[in-house]
Amino acid sequence: MTNNKTDFTVNRYFFLCIIIIFAGLLMWSLLDFFTAFLSALMFYVLSKPSIDFLLKRFKLKKGFIAILIIVVSFFIILLPIGLVATMLYGKIISVSQNPAALFKPIKHFGEIVQKRYNINIVNSSISGIQDFATSFVSSILNSSINFFTTIGMMYFFLYFMIVSTNRLEASVMFYLPFKRSQMKIFGNELKMQTFSNAVVVPLIIVAHGFLAFIAYLISDVSDPGFWCVITGFSSIIPIVGTSLIWLPISLYLLVQGHTWQGLFLMGWGIIIIGASDNLIRFLLAKKMADIHPIVTVLGVIIGLRYFGLTGLIFGPLIISYFLILIRIYYLEYHKNVKNK
Repeated sequence: MTNNKTDFTVNRYFFLCIIIIFAGLLMWSLLDFFTAFLSALMFYVLSKPSIDFLLKRFKLKKGFIAILIIVVSFFIILLPIGLVATMLYGKIISVSQNPAALFKPIKHFGEIVQKRYNINIVNSSISGIQDFATSFVSSILNSSINFFTTIGMMYFFLYFMIVSTNRLEASVMFYLPFKRSQMKIFGNELKMQTFSNAVVVPLIIVAHGFLAFIAYLISDVSDPGFWCVITGFSSIIPIVGTSLIWLPISLYLLVQGHTWQGLFLMGWGIIIIGASDNLIRFLLAKKMADIHPIVTVLGVIIGLRYFGLTGLIFGPLIISYFLILIRIYYLEYHKNVKNK
């Protein structure tokens, strides 16, 4: 009896090792499509309530619902992103060809401060910043080449996810070695984490960028469209956030003698832009997950490195999914062992 149990355990782990090896090979082979798959999963989780509503209320076919979701997501989400990317593409190209032009105002600011106060705060580190910005712009250009391929594969995955809806969830629940109660926790956490990273974060970016654009127009800042996008994306950085952009611009305006513009931009950044973040989080608090700032920072760093610009969302999302799995594993196994 004991030998049979031992043989069963050995065979089980041996078979599990073979499955893991094949899974690793498949993941390595399909690594180029991982961003597309993660994007499709994100859209599927966000659109699941709408899919269920259309199925139950109007009895529509799943294929028609899939096409409807794809068309709506394209016009509401991807088309505006594409327009913004097209608008910024020319600016990015010019920066990549002549990165020194971007740092000309920064150098000028450093020269003024050094002349007036004999303090060198820019020139000592400008070369390092310029190298980082050049490499960052190059990575954005490289990632934009694969953008259309990723979008096509994303919609390919999303279509078959929607067509297989409900059966997909049933299969996941059947094959994963967790209790049904734990799977419900996983599903709820998955929705909240996806909503927080894929909806709330972009909303905060858009809100900050829009408010910054108004302030830059009033303050007569050159290239307000470019700087508003940079300000919006800087909002994902904890603690400093958008002040990383509007504060140096405000100081630059003050040093140049544009007193009211600099003071206005500084006050607008502290009061209006600072309050918008808290307002959005307050309005969407019930649907948001409590994401630690470390998860956001590490997620952004990892995401930008491996996924390019889309990693701003997917990086924190992957870490959040990983933490959910750790929590379920603890509740399913480790906690039960401790209770015994």
